[in-house]
Amino acid sequence: MRAAVPAAAAALLTVLVCAAPPAGASTAPHDVVTWAASADALGTGVAGRGHRLVVHTSVGGTGVRVRLSNAFGDRPITFDSVWAGIREQGAELRRGSNRRLTFGGEPSVAVPAGATVWSDPLPGSLPAATDLVVSLHSPDAAGPATGHGMAMQTSYAADGDHTAEEKGAAWTTSTGSWLYLDAVSVRPRSGTGAVAALGDSITDGWQSSSDLNRRWPDYLARRLHRTDTPVQGVADEGISGNKVLADGAGQSALNRLDRDVLSLPGVRTVFLFEGVNDIKAHTGVTAEDMIEGYRMIVARAHAAGKCVVGATVGPFKGWGEWDPAAEAVRQEVNAFVRDGGEFDAVTDFDRVLRSPYDPARMLPALDGGDHLHPNDKGMQAMADAVDPTALDCDRAP
Repeated sequence: MRAAVPAAAAALLTVLVCAAPPAGASTAPHDVVTWAASADALGTGVAGRGHRLVVHTSVGGTGVRVRLSNAFGDRPITFDSVWAGIREQGAELRRGSNRRLTFGGEPSVAVPAGATVWSDPLPGSLPAATDLVVSLHSPDAAGPATGHGMAMQTSYAADGDHTAEEKGAAWTTSTGSWLYLDAVSVRPRSGTGAVAALGDSITDGWQSSSDLNRRWPDYLARRLHRTDTPVQGVADEGISGNKVLADGAGQSALNRLDRDVLSLPGVRTVFLFEGVNDIKAHTGVTAEDMIEGYRMIVARAHAAGKCVVGATVGPFKGWGEWDPAAEAVRQEVNAFVRDGGEFDAVTDFDRVLRSPYDPARMLPALDGGDHLHPNDKGMQAMADAVDPTALDCDRAP
């Protein structure tokens, strides 16, 4: 099916090459994240393989940059060809949109083990709500690869370097993961900021429709785009199975906070929506443990000059790990989120999702079918519950 792309996107990275900034506009660099995905260990790197990665922007702007991640690698990795263009359909790019990215003025870059690297900014503009395609090739990938496993978006792979090609013929292998790419930024109008959603599989989008950008942060990005608010960028930093306190499905929220959230450019507010995996795992985690974890995240975000919106943990009765003991912890944690006074603002996802007939259970119309993950309608209801004014926060470090 043909991707819906704004008409202005056809001129990606060309329309502002020679254009002067509008009169009175700030010319100071002001990068803001427009897309992001949490990094994790993801299989083994393959030398000579290319990856054509499809991502969807939130805020538009000029000076597109991408961040490549070798966060979980055990050796340096070289990227000798990295390009960015607009998707036409499938793995095919809009004609004339593909542009080569450089790193410190060079066409290739070696990323040390455990590190990330930003590209140089590309000239031109990238509209909001656009399918951007980043194509990258590594001649020496090996050892643990870094990526994001559950993308809910089809991307592509190919043997050899086909990154400069706009046709999709060489990209015959499809994948549901993103490899080595963990963020994209733009330079929007002055005063624009972003929100980063720190979460688990619900934030990652499980049970939403694949390839349609129907995760709740996607719905939020579209809502913010229609709202007169300076917060326009949205970074989805969810990992399926993730916990606040313990590593497992990805590093814990506490351990990945700096890399996945606080390091992103232009983030004004952290939206914290995690805890159900800690609670339902029956590892002895108490409400006091969860509250202390939340407090640590809030303190670190505040020290970095970010505000924090806390979200209540949603209902999950009917999921195999639910029992009254876990429900009691959830209720105590949610009481703290609502009334503890630690957060700069609160979004009550529990109230939005729960059934009025059994508050421990999700409303059937919003249930994706497993009694834990909302469907598309539930994802939209969550986004609609977020107060845009609560995301526009200015806290000095």
